[in-house]
Amino acid sequence: QVQLVESGGGLVQPGGSLRLSCASSGFIFSINAMGWYRQAPGKQRELVAYITSGGITTYADSVKGRFTISRDNANKTVNLQMNSLKPEDTAVYYCLRDGFPRSWGQGTQVTVSS
Repeated sequence: QVQLVESGGGLVQPGGSLRLSCASSGFIFSINAMGWYRQAPGKQRELVAYITSGGITTYADSVKGRFTISRDNANKTVNLQMNSLKPEDTAVYYCLRDGFPRSWGQGTQVTVSS
């Protein structure tokens, strides 16, 4: 079974930083594209960042320059470094294995508030 486990979420003040990690198992990590998505209450789940098996990255306009996605094939993890956090970044963040079928982690809560 594909397993994806996110960690690193929490409560931070505006301007703060968090680093999310997604540990994976049950598939060949190195040949799969991976992504981070987020969903706020009452909103659709949206792409935050995406990284192909070859390391090509894509970011939502709202996070460009603030967030960085990376992957560690040796440890089978994908990370999301989030800097200069804003209240509008508040959401549940999900890790995606973009294979067949698509597989999601359980999500981790990120709250940005004073």
